[in-house]
Amino acid sequence: MDLCSFCSAENAAPSALAPRSDTVNLCAICTAGLEGKPEDDPHWRCLNDAIWSPEQTTQVAAYRVLAKLEASWARDLLDISYLEPDLLEWAQSVEDTVSVVHKDSNGAVLAAGDTVVLIKDLPVKGAGFTAKRGTAVRNISLVADNSEHIEGRVEGQRIVILTKFIKKNA
Repeated sequence: MDLCSFCSAENAAPSALAPRSDTVNLCAICTAGLEGKPEDDPHWRCLNDAIWSPEQTTQVAAYRVLAKLEASWARDLLDISYLEPDLLEWAQSVEDTVSVVHKDSNGAVLAAGDTVVLIKDLPVKGAGFTAKRGTAVRNISLVADNSEHIEGRVEGQRIVILTKFIKKNA
């Protein structure tokens, strides 16, 4: 009997991880989350362990589901997780995620995980501080449905930043 690599549920079946031919055993709920748009649900807390799995296929699948979740805990978990560069490239190589292209103020294409620099002092609403020009924002996240917004941490706060106020760090 196969167990789900995420939640340890029984009756798991292999799910493909394109573009490679590798598979990961997932239950029906976890397969639906990997293939579709998962909603924030207590079920997905199993990803806290899955992202740290010694199995590379489990790490890649967990990364892909976490990237689709719109919950702050999922973004925080992605921020602290680590995948080897080749695994990260594999995890981010999903064809349907390239629907919106994010570009910095100079027209350079941005990718999740890039480091950018602020080109202008930005008052941060609700946080009571100003993000200073020249501040490096590491490991950014792209807002899936808006090409003009990215997310990143400045002074420990996760904020939304307009792409017209950043440049990609070379």
